[in-house]
Amino acid sequence: MISANNVTLRIGKKALFEDVNIKFTEGNCYGLIGANGAGKSTFLKILTGQIEPSKGDVSITPGQRLSFLEQDHFKYDEYNVLDTVIMGNDRLYQIMKEKEAIYAKEDFTEEDGNKASELEAEFADMNGWEAESDAAQLLNGLGIGTDLHYKTMAELNGSEKVKVLLAKALFGNPDILLLDEPTNHLDLDAIAWLEEFLINFENTVIVVSHDRYFLNKVCTQIADIDYAKIQLYAGNYDFWYESSQLIIKQMKEANKKKEEKIKELQDFIQRFSANASKSKQATSRKRALEKIELDEIKPSSRKYPYIDFRPAREIGNEVLTVEGISKTIDGVKVLDNVSFIVNHDDKIAFVGSNELATTTLFNIITGNMEPDEGSYKWGVTTSQAYFPKDSAAEFNREDTIVEWLTQYSPDPDPTYVRGFLGRMLFAGDDGVKKVKVLSGGEKVRCLISKMMICGANVLVFDDPTNHLDMESITALNNGLIKFPGVTLFTSHDHQFIQTTANRIMEIVPSGQLIDKITTYDEYLASDEMARKRQGFAEAASDDED
Repeated sequence: MISANNVTLRIGKKALFEDVNIKFTEGNCYGLIGANGAGKSTFLKILTGQIEPSKGDVSITPGQRLSFLEQDHFKYDEYNVLDTVIMGNDRLYQIMKEKEAIYAKEDFTEEDGNKASELEAEFADMNGWEAESDAAQLLNGLGIGTDLHYKTMAELNGSEKVKVLLAKALFGNPDILLLDEPTNHLDLDAIAWLEEFLINFENTVIVVSHDRYFLNKVCTQIADIDYAKIQLYAGNYDFWYESSQLIIKQMKEANKKKEEKIKELQDFIQRFSANASKSKQATSRKRALEKIELDEIKPSSRKYPYIDFRPAREIGNEVLTVEGISKTIDGVKVLDNVSFIVNHDDKIAFVGSNELATTTLFNIITGNMEPDEGSYKWGVTTSQAYFPKDSAAEFNREDTIVEWLTQYSPDPDPTYVRGFLGRMLFAGDDGVKKVKVLSGGEKVRCLISKMMICGANVLVFDDPTNHLDMESITALNNGLIKFPGVTLFTSHDHQFIQTTANRIMEIVPSGQLIDKITTYDEYLASDEMARKRQGFAEAASDDED
């Protein structure tokens, strides 16, 4: 068990947390939620001891081991992948290194023998002989193949490092597991594996995530941060949402009844306070009136942007035709003779682990890259807006937010432009901020503003849910569900895909395309699709041989 006792954290004059008392017990998975800036990551750092609270303390059941997902992707660059994972159990890794050092001695003494014997006993008690196989199993589950296990961390790319650090946090069955955005940069297969791991994990888990489906799958409790307090709710994310809304509704109804009672008493007092025969009754009602207190209903600190894509022109029947597109990048064929036709009512999710292939395809059809072979053709009634995965070049300029957005607006009136920024929660003064200093989430909201203001009837999104908080993801999700045009998109958010897409495409590692009109859940459950994916994988393996 881990608990926070009267924890307060002040940053300047602002109290991020105020006298927080909460216990996280064994056998539960807690989803830590709250608006951006509420302090979710900070609270996890308080629990791990990385940040000292201004007041109060954190206590852990004696003898229990705490593990957390580290965010420094370069910390272990000099170590190989397997060793990095095993470091998740620091004591076990120390024993391994101590043993290696003793056995490497040329002048091996009796004292060394006794020490080695003690270490071997402790090593066996900690299931040390299974350490490498356990680490390998975690890595394989997250999609880090055996060929990478003995490479150094420096040789891995960013997403691979994230998976290794996650395996490190999970390694050795920790008693308390803290995970800050564990699904970021994971492909959907790895997320599904992690879901099953946490569902079967029997100890204490505290997780921060913006993935609603993930929280619904793994959480047994929700810890909601709002107004410097943390309130516990039993159940998953959907149950928290329903419960919190019900509590507010009940408080409003109770207040309404109280207000009606107050008015009734005030009317009686006003009518009969001067009446001698009714004076006692009026006095009695004054006392009753003084005892009535309305419940304080604070508006949530959460803010939902207003996302509404309105095409300037209705889309025709001919939208997009892709014929035989192939593309090789750095010697690897990421697209192999890809062909498909987009219909006027399609909302297509591109899924699977081959993210480079999807990004390449999106760059080709939006005119940012030329294919090696094949062609594409947009219908004459179409207009496209593109949300790229990498938008760094878009914001590497001196423009203010208003100036930046005005260049994409059909109406240059600053008031018109500021209206779109306001929908995305940029207040008046925010408009003069330079775009080059914006945070990741602010840049995403700017790009969504751009896509709203241009009035396109085809929207292409390459992983828009990264860097967005839960409220913005929900607003974008609802905006795309209502959008009357065509959408092509990728996302790591299961619920976002399931509720938006009516057609699923997957570019498998061989560069070929699976295309099916279905929901995402139906696609995942389809035996036919599993056989196709396996067939493509085997074909690619045969080609390599």
